[in-house]
Amino acid sequence: MALTSSRRSDLRAQAHKLSPVVIIGDKGLTDEVLAEIDRSLKAHELIKVRAATDDRGARGAWMKAICERLDAQPVQQIGKVLVVYRENFDKPREKKPEPAPPPRRGGRDDKTKRRDDKTAVKRISRPRSRTPSPRPEFAPRRRRPRTSR
Repeated sequence: MALTSSRRSDLRAQAHKLSPVVIIGDKGLTDEVLAEIDRSLKAHELIKVRAATDDRGARGAWMKAICERLDAQPVQQIGKVLVVYRENFDKPREKKPEPAPPPRRGGRDDKTKRRDDKTAVKRISRPRSRTPSPRPEFAPRRRRPRTSR
């Protein structure tokens, strides 16, 4: 099952903060490297893999081989970094918190606070003074910096 573009976008955003957990070295995509990628996918579902080669064609072929052999989905390939996703059905899912309800329109003012059903008390905020508070006696006076003449 292929990923939808919105799901792929969400996975790219999640993968942004990840660092590579598997590095494909000079020997290429060996069985040991595939086993390590498989273990990482079981643990994390979404991983980054760093390929240590300058050959673009080899990196593309490795991404395709990883996805075919491990039943994973390609998410992104930027330079030498491959992002791979495979859903782990055994892992318990986190429930997303429900969004807060939108603020109510109409009714009482935001600045009123209800004590009971009969009366409403308006909050009064004190006006701030425009004059600064007096300087403590122990603090030295500020002097204007001298300008060069």
